[in-house]
Amino acid sequence: MADFSDILNDARWLPHGFDPQNRAVTFIRLDRDRLSAPAFLADAVPGEGTQPVAIPLADIAAANIPQSPLHFVFHTAFCRSTLMTRALQLPGTCAALSEPGILAKIGGSSPDVLPQILRLLGRGWGEGESVFVKPTNHANALIPAIMEARPDARAVLMTNPLPSFLSAVTRKGMMGRRWARQLYLEVMGYAGMDLGMDGAEQFAMTDLQCAALAWFLNQRYWDALSRKYGDRVRILDGDHFGAEPASVLSGFGAFAGVAIDADRAQDIANGPVFTADAKTGEDYAAKAARDAAATQSAVVDEEIAKVGEWIGMIAKQVGITVPVKSTLV
Repeated sequence: MADFSDILNDARWLPHGFDPQNRAVTFIRLDRDRLSAPAFLADAVPGEGTQPVAIPLADIAAANIPQSPLHFVFHTAFCRSTLMTRALQLPGTCAALSEPGILAKIGGSSPDVLPQILRLLGRGWGEGESVFVKPTNHANALIPAIMEARPDARAVLMTNPLPSFLSAVTRKGMMGRRWARQLYLEVMGYAGMDLGMDGAEQFAMTDLQCAALAWFLNQRYWDALSRKYGDRVRILDGDHFGAEPASVLSGFGAFAGVAIDADRAQDIANGPVFTADAKTGEDYAAKAARDAAATQSAVVDEEIAKVGEWIGMIAKQVGITVPVKSTLV
């Protein structure tokens, strides 16, 4: 059997792909500074001078892989979760992995695959450091399995108010609206409910109605997860994080058991992470102003308000308050 210990013991070798037929994980090597880059890790390419390496899952399962405290940031999209992972790049304290592609690629795999992937993601990037993983929201169906596989893990469930979510969908243009329809179908698959609409009625919904229902189903899912996992889970309003980053980061540190006290949290909030757009690296204020100018209109604002009233009626019938209450701070 080949000796893969140098790769399996080194967090810089990121699990990046999975071959279900050959039951092998593909690794790419990344320097730590890649974790701070704007692009998601799903889009990462091997570091200079290195090539991907495939390792059989059986070899991974048999290996003694060093582990660090592993926690998660799950999200409903467009709620500053990427900004959170950038704020958690704190050498000596913790590292954060923003949307490693592997978790989206193992959906539907046999149950023995996920625990091994989590062992790989749980390797520390420095002595005494914790690891935070923010999966894509398209992997949210895996949350219960992740929480069961890692009973020591804690999770922050990020979301935001419906108007903020719908405004973000609108800013993405035609592809954003198409994405919202796909998200509705996806979430109905693992967190759905009987909405009392037949196929024709669902087809007739506007794009923002589909987006709003996806958001609502996610709120209901977050509520169920928080009830199931109790003290292991906290809910965070991403808009509140944007407005009060220092208090949120301090609360995050206390919840996850990492050294982010009030003074350090304020230093992070005053630093360069909060002046650049988390996904593109552009100046945040300039990008926000450009997005608003390109997408805001009285017509869209009216539609968002009407859709919000409609979701409010559905929530009242179901008996839940939306958005779900923030419990982290």
